[in-house]
Amino acid sequence: MELTFPVIDFSKLNGEERAAAMEMIKDACENWGFFELVNHGISHELMETVERLTKEHYRKCMEQRFKEMVVSKGLEAVQSEINDMDWESTFFLRHLPESNMSEIPDLEEDYRKVMKEFAVELEKLAEQLLDLLCENLGLEPGYLKKVFYGSKGPTFGTKVSNYPPCPKPDLIKGLRAHTDAGGIILLFQDDKVSGLQLLKDGQWIDVPPMKHSIVINLGDQLEVITNGKYKSVMHRVIAQTDGTRMSIASFYNPGSDAVIYPAPALLEKEADKSQVYPKFVFEDYMKLYAGLKFQAKEPRFEAMKTVESAVNLGPIATV
Repeated sequence: MELTFPVIDFSKLNGEERAAAMEMIKDACENWGFFELVNHGISHELMETVERLTKEHYRKCMEQRFKEMVVSKGLEAVQSEINDMDWESTFFLRHLPESNMSEIPDLEEDYRKVMKEFAVELEKLAEQLLDLLCENLGLEPGYLKKVFYGSKGPTFGTKVSNYPPCPKPDLIKGLRAHTDAGGIILLFQDDKVSGLQLLKDGQWIDVPPMKHSIVINLGDQLEVITNGKYKSVMHRVIAQTDGTRMSIASFYNPGSDAVIYPAPALLEKEADKSQVYPKFVFEDYMKLYAGLKFQAKEPRFEAMKTVESAVNLGPIATV
């Protein structure tokens, strides 16, 4: 049967169709790990400016560098599969706990300003979504935000990527398959050039490009906090032979010292108490993830259990 990727009209949460929209979000979190939001409240004009300036910045500051890298590594003539790199051109912006925007070279003032404004909107949307997840899970309002908070608040950043045309998309992935380590991810992707795929029931499924939509996916931390009720899902980017795909992914993650563990309120409801996810400090998970990003997540969770038994984390301070 043809699977339809879940697209949710966010404006319906304010009307009589709220229950149906919440049910769709719940189903997407349990069975897909991904969903696409339309009418999410972020101005289309702002999104179009972000897209225009991102593409301009890539053409002006990144494209030539990428082409030189391809030539220096002889990538246009590869004959066998490449497993240790991705066909992408990227830079990272950090917003919280403190911004690094002023330190990024080559960013024009108007681009910096627009990205800052966009980040504020995405941060609000991320926190709204976390509260909707709390509601669907039967957790108290604000629970997820509080767990993510740590002592300095959440970590929030944006990975700005472009995936240029690739002569050998069967041999080099735009981005190799992985799950996201963090919390909740909000993606503004190209509405013309596709390439993002997620793994569902053993099949790779396209995440459809849609104008003005924001694609949401869940990271490993939400899988841990929900004790596996919600799953982070493997996804990848297939490079295309024509067209450059823009991808602006913003990661709303726990603070580095936040302690992550399955929500006690959810564990109480579970009949089978034997399968419990580990408890750990977010930063420790990230150190482990850095070396294992493109491998299965289960061994990462197991490794954190070993750490957990060696270190008793003591009582949790709730802010």
